[in-house]
Amino acid sequence: MLPPTLARGAALNLAARLAAVALGLAILVVVARLGPAVQGAFALFVAVESALLTLFSGLGLLLAREISNRGAAPAPLLAALLRTALGLGAAAGLALAAWSAAAEAEPYRHLWLLALAAPWLLLVPTASGLWLGQGRMALLNAPQVAAPALVLALLGGLAWQRPDAASPVLAVLACWVAAKSAVGLATGWAARRQAGRAAPAPGALRGQWRFVAVIGATNLVSLLNYRATLFLVERQGGLADAGVYSVAVQVAELLWLLSSAVTVSAYHRIGAPDAAEAVATTLRAVRFNLLATVAAAPLLYGLAWLALPRVLGPAYAGALAPLGLLLPGVAGYAAASSLSAYYTNHRGRPQWSAGIAGLSLALTLAIAAFTIPRWGAGGAALATSLAYLLAIGVALRHFLRDAGLPWRALLGGPPQGRIAR
Repeated sequence: MLPPTLARGAALNLAARLAAVALGLAILVVVARLGPAVQGAFALFVAVESALLTLFSGLGLLLAREISNRGAAPAPLLAALLRTALGLGAAAGLALAAWSAAAEAEPYRHLWLLALAAPWLLLVPTASGLWLGQGRMALLNAPQVAAPALVLALLGGLAWQRPDAASPVLAVLACWVAAKSAVGLATGWAARRQAGRAAPAPGALRGQWRFVAVIGATNLVSLLNYRATLFLVERQGGLADAGVYSVAVQVAELLWLLSSAVTVSAYHRIGAPDAAEAVATTLRAVRFNLLATVAAAPLLYGLAWLALPRVLGPAYAGALAPLGLLLPGVAGYAAASSLSAYYTNHRGRPQWSAGIAGLSLALTLAIAAFTIPRWGAGGAALATSLAYLLAIGVALRHFLRDAGLPWRALLGGPPQGRIAR
């Protein structure tokens, strides 16, 4: 069982994430009904945006770690990191603009939209580190709900378009970028207001760039681990196949709604200086995440079987087989978020998470080289699921050995053994 304070935080996170997921599913319905090719272009564009955000996600996690683990004063550090995020976003925007100018195919020729918005998009993951480190769940989750709500409001005007009308890809992407930019600006302002006005801390990132870079690389590898097969399916079968497969992926990853809610609520306690508390909290989170996702997987598939073809259209019946293959691996990999939080926030070893994600990515690509040419989206799902299960087995073994605990520690009870320091 989770401790009461952790359970309350997880419940708040879960409620916010349920709202965000409901809005995300509504966005999926609007976009997917414009056609699988539009859905495919949208999914690939969002994957590129996610790569941008994850590459610089170390700024927010550095802020969270300095507050939760070291008790740093938030205002000067927040000011320095927000200024850094704006500068890095501007530099990334130049690279995206060049990519857009050289590309001809959708959605890559529309990346100039992302280039314009890049500085503002980075404000959300950076500023959110303040509330993550403080354990303030309501403030942390507000941008995650506001962004899809605003996207959906802007997309409402596109719902009337017929699938045979002129391609609405540009309009869909413009709605997405405009909403995310507005929420980014609001989040940065709210964080500065809550932390208090202060001049940026001089040399705030001195000696911290390695941590930030490793976090960014780790999260980028993790994202590729989740999204590499989407790009491979698009290359093999085109945008429409990628659109159908992206629906299977998005539905399967709903299982992580449970695990991410627990991990985020526990993040500041996992980062506690006391090693025994950090290990015990991590173990409780891992147990809960695995049990909850394994139990929820069959229910999720049943709901998808009933809803996908009816709500999105007959073309998306093809997402059901890949979804069934994805669910076992996605359920098992739910433990990864808590283990990653332990090594990043408590142990200060984000490279460990990068190693596990890199292992999973390598396994996915190796298996996918055989399965995708033969079975298309089903092969991509099979490769992903097998890789997730193998990688999480290695991750759990490493964590238990590092903490000096036996495998039976996963089954329950207080951890006994040599606790890592």
